[in-house]
Amino acid sequence: MNHELIKRVIYDQQDVIARSHIVPRDYLLEDEANYVLTGLRRSGKSTMLYAIAQRLVATGTSWDAITYVNFEDERLAEFSISDFDDIVAVQSEMCGGHGYFFFDEIQNIDGWERFARRLADSNERVYITGSNAKMLSREIGGVLGGRYMSKEICTYSFLEYLDATGTPHGEREILSTRANGLIRSRFDELYRFGGFPECITYTNKREYVSSVYQKVLLGDVIARNEIRNVNALRLLVKKVAESVRNDISYSKLCNVLRSTGVSISKDTVIDYVSFLEDSYLLFSIGNYFSKFASRESTPKYYFSDNGLLNLFLFRKETALLENVVATHLRRKHPNDLFFLKSSKAGVDVDFFVPEERMAIQVAYSLDGNSYDREVGNLTRLARSFGDAERYVLVTYEGEQTISCGGIEIEVIPAYKFLLQ
Repeated sequence: MNHELIKRVIYDQQDVIARSHIVPRDYLLEDEANYVLTGLRRSGKSTMLYAIAQRLVATGTSWDAITYVNFEDERLAEFSISDFDDIVAVQSEMCGGHGYFFFDEIQNIDGWERFARRLADSNERVYITGSNAKMLSREIGGVLGGRYMSKEICTYSFLEYLDATGTPHGEREILSTRANGLIRSRFDELYRFGGFPECITYTNKREYVSSVYQKVLLGDVIARNEIRNVNALRLLVKKVAESVRNDISYSKLCNVLRSTGVSISKDTVIDYVSFLEDSYLLFSIGNYFSKFASRESTPKYYFSDNGLLNLFLFRKETALLENVVATHLRRKHPNDLFFLKSSKAGVDVDFFVPEERMAIQVAYSLDGNSYDREVGNLTRLARSFGDAERYVLVTYEGEQTISCGGIEIEVIPAYKFLLQ
């Protein structure tokens, strides 16, 4: 490929990076490691690369050593695997030796894995992003032969959202009436519209989130997997959204779709759900009490961002609250998050984190029958299950300590729980 064109692409991208205002993200990256950043579209993967490049320049690296290539740039539409060596050659021309490679959406180029492995074997420093099934963190280790570390980048956490909006959130602000009101207002925005970084700047946040959803569904799911029954897939997403808070099997999802007149097999439902998870639209957690096979086949599904879930709900405040808690817990405990459900023990608890021995129940409020139901679930759990030591009840805004059944239950407003 023409070296002047590659240089123009790199120089233009360097200008973009230099002008970008970066909000610090809560991710730790090892200085000496090569990375693949995965995750939902528009979750901030490219900005993470910008932050790394800015930090390198701030500590003395020349811009000429920053080789950043975005493979969604239309000027690289004809780029193929045979052109990768031209990028290496261009870097040598620009900086007279070795530098840092940043490859954005590299999965658009067939055969990229072999090039990435070769760079790592040559002791080059490389950062890669991707947004689809080819870049899944659970598969990337095998694809790249253990040469790269993988990090999933999520949409903003509440703490990051406060930082991005310039909202102070220290002890003084949490205790101050006026400042606390602003923090709660920011939480309500995240709760309803999610944490897509660019969404903060939009007045019509719902429209922005809808455009991201359409891009993920049409590009990362339908087109890439060559799905023909598009109506069934769209309806499946809606039914999963309506099932948030409940465990649901593939068979039940299949039956729900068939009841609406959609002709679909259970195997197709399994495939479609897998595609939705591969695109990072959904994630699932299993029942800690169940055998492995049941954990996999009867999970609870959540949306990776509250704004996405809210596209499908009407007056479902509790579902949104549980989803925002789920995304927070998954960010902190990606491989150590379950729910607890046992008909024998009469227990149905929303979340359990074994590492912290913490059981979490979510309720929008404790009005009416909800107090007995939610507190009862936690006290029954304490009587029948010895692995939990901390019991938390997350509400939209209530706060108190409940002593019941020999345990103490911390009732915490969601905005505070998300700041823990």
